[in-house]
Amino acid sequence: MNEIDIAVIGGGVVGLACALALAESGASVCVVERESRPGRGMSTHNSGVIHAGIYYPPGSLKARLCFEGRERLYAFCERHSVPHRRCGKLLVASHESEIGELQVLRTRGIANGATSLEMVDADFVRRKEPHVRAAAAVWSPDTGIVEAEALITALGRLCRDLGVAMVVGTAIVDAGPANGSIELVTPHERFRAKTVVNAAGLHADEVSTMLGARPFHIKPCRGEYAEFIPAKRSLVNSLVYPPPLASGHGLGVHLLKTVDGGVWLGPTATYQSRKDDYDSDRMPVDAFVEPARRLLKNVTAADMRVAGSGIRPKLHPPEESFADFMIRRDRDNPRVVQAAGIESPGLTSCLAVGDLVAQIVAEGR
Repeated sequence: MNEIDIAVIGGGVVGLACALALAESGASVCVVERESRPGRGMSTHNSGVIHAGIYYPPGSLKARLCFEGRERLYAFCERHSVPHRRCGKLLVASHESEIGELQVLRTRGIANGATSLEMVDADFVRRKEPHVRAAAAVWSPDTGIVEAEALITALGRLCRDLGVAMVVGTAIVDAGPANGSIELVTPHERFRAKTVVNAAGLHADEVSTMLGARPFHIKPCRGEYAEFIPAKRSLVNSLVYPPPLASGHGLGVHLLKTVDGGVWLGPTATYQSRKDDYDSDRMPVDAFVEPARRLLKNVTAADMRVAGSGIRPKLHPPEESFADFMIRRDRDNPRVVQAAGIESPGLTSCLAVGDLVAQIVAEGR
């Protein structure tokens, strides 16, 4: 039976960043990913925005790790030739009644370290985004976009260079204590790990139960996107957001220009029971027209088509508005380090999450 220092369950952007940080510390590391290749889950079913840190409560892990992770991610992308753009974002008030809300968000963002945020007028917006309707906006020059697939590829390559064993197309089906380690069982093998990092995304609650760790519940929340047809992509130059949803379940249906020049509109936010249902009862393009018209003039359903969808691993139910990342040594099974509930800004924060997990693991040795 093989024995390693650390097993990371989940090969998304967070799991790979954790594995990389742990391998850099000198540990022997294995990544176990249920899909046929890393990053096929949440990591590549999102908009790829690099967030500045505007929205999250000051002092929260989301705020801290977004701030710590943002510049590290930009530097990583430069160093490893990952396509990205620091394109900036406009958080717009379509009506004067929303300007006060933007001022509150700017104050919060500055408290979180996003000190470059600037209140701007309609003329500034018009110069940046001629087709966007706005009474005023917050300009965030440090917000950007990254090609998530290329980021996953770069992280995976670096992990393999450091000797991380990548076990893909394999799920953990059982686990139990074994002489000071945790025995992990897959359909094909058994092995032991002194520490297990639970970065299993939508399935982190099931993995936690299997490991004998403290139970929690992941609530799947689907976000759907539309995209503009090629002839209408010139309507948008970068990233344009409305004020976030009052429910706290998303940042509002927004516009973003991807690294390859496409323009997406979304995501929506709908809680559902299944963790693998990306496609049933998809919203028609017509459902995106009203949200689009809040931001752009004269948009019609003919300008858009249905695009992808993603599922976020919420730790809070629909009636609550916020839950922080769960990144900690487990109280019931101290050989488990939880990295769960990593929704937005998880992509932005991934390298900082990896470092925090490595720190927690080191402190427990």
